[in-house]
Amino acid sequence: AAVPQAQALLVDSVKKMTVQDAKSILRGPQDSATQYLNKTSREQIRAQFLPIVKKATDQVGLAKQYNSFAGQAASFGVIDAKSANIENYVTEQALDGLFTMIAEQEASIRENPAGAATSLAKKVFGAL
Repeated sequence: AAVPQAQALLVDSVKKMTVQDAKSILRGPQDSATQYLNKTSREQIRAQFLPIVKKATDQVGLAKQYNSFAGQAASFGVIDAKSANIENYVTEQALDGLFTMIAEQEASIRENPAGAATSLAKKVFGAL
């Protein structure tokens, strides 16, 4: 449910990319496009993912128990405060996973740009 929303936000980030951003990505490290997308869209994607994660954790009754236990652990410094809320923790893990997958795709594209372009064209035009 969250992935289509993330996709729209990622596409929006690309549409807002400046020429300087594009140059930095081309000249930057292997994951510079991923870094750009993370920097420009992570907060918006988090805002979209969080209610979905909250609904899922509420349905299984996990949130209340975890948040109570983790809140106590955070007060003793066992875990950081950010991880003391299951919804935030799961959302951050999902975001980390999303951007890891994007970085893997970016590495593949940089390794074989011609093959990636052909594959992308097939996906784009095959969906029409």
